[in-house]
Amino acid sequence: MDYHFKLYKPNNYLSQFIYEKKRHKNLLGSLYNFPGGTMAIGRLDEDTEGLLFLTTDGIVSEIIRSKKVEKEYFVQVDGIITASAIAELKLGVEIGVKGTKYITKPCEADFLPILPDCVGAGHRIRDGRHGPTSWLRIIITEGKFRQVRKMTAKVGFPTLRLIRYRIGNETLDGLKIGDVIAVTSFDI
Repeated sequence: MDYHFKLYKPNNYLSQFIYEKKRHKNLLGSLYNFPGGTMAIGRLDEDTEGLLFLTTDGIVSEIIRSKKVEKEYFVQVDGIITASAIAELKLGVEIGVKGTKYITKPCEADFLPILPDCVGAGHRIRDGRHGPTSWLRIIITEGKFRQVRKMTAKVGFPTLRLIRYRIGNETLDGLKIGDVIAVTSFDI
């Protein structure tokens, strides 16, 4: 029997169960008693929060990690994002991936004037004394290492907070930071 889980991964957690380089107290296994053989489908960086799927079924993992499944992110950036920066993101920007230049695939991107309830307070990035920030929404179908962060930095607006809100048709709606829900399948 295979098991599947939806998780609202908190900031400062690794998307894994074992970390051999050094001792790290914030691993996924500390959030829930997952069955043996559970693996994260894709990853979120330690300083990224949001929706993460876990499963004991490798075939399901392959399907979800495919380039056909949309991943939607809410991104808080340093400064007030401009229309021209959003237009650049939509077309694709050049970033570095494993030491080589890579142009991201065209994506959806737009200004996010109102944050959904699921975002909540989260961890505090900084207060208004350090300058303005703004939020945008980016939808991609690929997932290169730290891709969204590299994309926003490339257009002049470094990422301060990054939240994966949606994978396929599954969202964070109804989940609080750190929540884990067992599901029968994923709606991708």
